[in-house]
Amino acid sequence: MAYNWRSKLITGGDSRAPNRSMLRATGFQDGDFDKPLIGIANGHSNMNPCNLGIQPLVDRAFAAVKAAGGMPQTFGVPTVTDGIGMGTEGMKYSLVSREVIADCIETSVNGQMMDGTLVIGACDKNMPGGMIAIARMNVPAIYVYGGTIKPGNWKGQDLTIASTFEAVGAFAAGKLSKEDFDGIERNACPTPGACGGMFTANTMSSAFEALGMSLMGSSSMASPDAEKADSAAESARVLIEAIKKNIRPRDIITRKSIENAVALIMATGGSTNGVLHFLAIADAAEVEWTLDDFERVRLRTPVLCDMKPSGKYVMTDLHKVGGVPRVLKMLLAHGLLHGDCMTITGRTIAEELKDIPAEAPAGQDLIRPFDKPMYAQGHLAILKGNLAPEGCVAKITGLKSPVITGPARVYDSEPLAMEAIVGGKIKPGDVVVIRYEGPKGGPGMQEMLAPTSALIGQGLGDSVGLLTDGRFSGATWGLVVGHVAPEAYEGGVIALVQEGDSITIDAYKLLIELNVSDEELARRRALWKQPAPRYTRGLLAKYMKLVGPATKGAVTG
Repeated sequence: MAYNWRSKLITGGDSRAPNRSMLRATGFQDGDFDKPLIGIANGHSNMNPCNLGIQPLVDRAFAAVKAAGGMPQTFGVPTVTDGIGMGTEGMKYSLVSREVIADCIETSVNGQMMDGTLVIGACDKNMPGGMIAIARMNVPAIYVYGGTIKPGNWKGQDLTIASTFEAVGAFAAGKLSKEDFDGIERNACPTPGACGGMFTANTMSSAFEALGMSLMGSSSMASPDAEKADSAAESARVLIEAIKKNIRPRDIITRKSIENAVALIMATGGSTNGVLHFLAIADAAEVEWTLDDFERVRLRTPVLCDMKPSGKYVMTDLHKVGGVPRVLKMLLAHGLLHGDCMTITGRTIAEELKDIPAEAPAGQDLIRPFDKPMYAQGHLAILKGNLAPEGCVAKITGLKSPVITGPARVYDSEPLAMEAIVGGKIKPGDVVVIRYEGPKGGPGMQEMLAPTSALIGQGLGDSVGLLTDGRFSGATWGLVVGHVAPEAYEGGVIALVQEGDSITIDAYKLLIELNVSDEELARRRALWKQPAPRYTRGLLAKYMKLVGPATKGAVTG
C-alpha cells in the first residue's frame, strides 16, 4: 500500500522484532503492524481556554483512526497563550513557540516514521506551527482546529478577550466604571475555545479551509459543541483515505492555494499575523511567496465580513450564516479563488463548494453582498519607505483615515510605551514608536495588544499612529503598523528615530516615511551601536541566533 514507505520501519522481517515487541506493549496485535501509523499531535492544555477543549477531539479522532483501519499514536505539543502572556516577559515566547511546535511535530512524526499526522491545536501559534511542520515533512496530514470560544456578555454587549484590554485603557482614562471594568473581566471568556473575533487563531483556521488542509466548515465551530468533535472524527477518516491515495501536503499547499488562503484573510478582515505565518508556511513548503504577493491579492479582494476586532460580529455568528465556505463561494463566483486547487479530500475546492450558494445570505449583515462590501480592497496593506525599506504591514480597517503625520514618541520596549500611554502622555496626532521588539531584538516580536487596546480605550484609536518592529495581536485595530524591517536591533532606520521627529504613515500611498534628511540619518547611523543581546542562554538566545527577518516569516530554518 502507499504508506509502506514509512511503515517498513516496523513491518520488516525478523530484524524488526524489537520494534514490534515494543509496540505490542502499547496495544498492537499481529494484524496491526500492516496498518498505517497515524500520529495525533495533541495540543490539549488546561493552561488556557483555547486548548482546554482539545482532549475530547483527540479521543474522537483516535477512535475514528482505529475504526478506519489505522493505528493512532498520540503525542503532546506545547502551547503558550498570547492573551495570558501579553505585556509580560512570557510574551516573548509566543512566536518562538511556533517554531518549537513545528520542531516537536517533526521530531515525533519523523522519529517514529509515522505514515500520516492529524494535528489538533487551537491557540494562535498552534495553527502555523502545525502547518509549518506539515509542509516541511510532506507526510499525508490534516489540520483540526480546536474551535472558537463562545462570546461573553456584559449588560447586553458581546465580549471578546480584546474587550478586557480595551477596558484597561478606558478605566485608566476614567471612561469606565469599576463595576463595568470588573463585569467585563469576569464575563469575557465564558467557555473553552480560542479568542472569538477574527483574531489570529480564527484567521489561521479559516485560511486553512481555503488552503485545502482542513475540512470545509470546520473552522467556525465552537469548541464545546458536539459538531466540533464530529468534525475531528471525520477529519481522521479523511486522512486515512488521503494516505491510501498518497495525497501529500505539497500536492495541496501551492502558490495558488496560498493565494486562496490570503484572499480569504482579506475578505474576512483577518489578522496581520496571517502575513507573517503564511510567509513561514510558504517557506516550509518551498513555495515562492513574498510580501508583494500579499499586496497584489489585497488590491483585488474586498473585505466582505463585519468581524471583530474593528467590526461587530464574532466567529460563532459567522458560523450561523454559512461560515467560511459561504465567503469562499462568493470569492470563487467572482473570479477571486482558484477553484482547481486540490483539497485534503482529493476533491478540488470548487467541487467542495459546489452546493454552497454564491450570494451573501439574506436577512443578515455580517457577510456583505459582493457589490456592497465593508471595504473595496483588503485591509492588510504593505507599506514601504525610508523607515521600512524592506516593508511592513499596516492594518487599516475601522479607521476614518489611514493617514497621519505627527511627532514621534519613541520607546525602546513595549513596557515603556505602555507606561506612557496609561500615564496619559500620548496625545492626538502623536506617532508612537516601539522598537527593539523585532524577531532578534525582542526577541520574538511581542504582540502590542496592550498598548494598542489602551489607546482604543482612551479614544485615541483614530488619532494616534503606532509603529513597531514587533507585531500585533489579531485583536488589534487602529492606525497600527508592524513588522517594520529591517528591525532596530539589526540597525534598521527605526533605530535612528529620535523623540519629536516627524513621521508619515499613508496607507493610500503605501508609504511609511521618517521625515529626516539622508545626511542627518547618516550622521545618526555613524553613532548607533547595536545593544547587547537581552538573553545569552536558553531558548530565547538560540532563537536570536537562528531567526530570520519578519519579511521572510521570521523562520529559524
